[in-house]
Amino acid sequence: MTWQLAERPEDVPAVFAERFNAGDAAAVAEIYEEGAVFVPEPGTPLTGAEAQAANERFMSLGLPITVRPRHVYTAGDLALLIVDWVIEGKDRDGRDVRIEGTATDVARRGQDGRWRYTIDNPFGA
Repeated sequence: MTWQLAERPEDVPAVFAERFNAGDAAAVAEIYEEGAVFVPEPGTPLTGAEAQAANERFMSLGLPITVRPRHVYTAGDLALLIVDWVIEGKDRDGRDVRIEGTATDVARRGQDGRWRYTIDNPFGA
């Protein structure tokens, strides 16, 4: 599948959700710039392979994520995104699962004009 990167900062969460919901961990990793920080739980900033593995743990639930950008503030090539999100459904044992939060994220426009996460902090607010 050919994936597109976000052309506008407000589209980064939807691009993330599309790839997450497809279960494509490599495609999810592409929307993070090199050296990006992922904070899977408060006080635990991760980069590189550790960040990708932490994202894959969320994906391993096999449940869809829904995202709703609340605020997007852009200054030049940087954007602050406040995004409500929820991962919800039934786990493999039929139990209800609901994980939700309000993310505080930072995206940066690359030299190619596309926007990628530089900080992804899903429980940041």
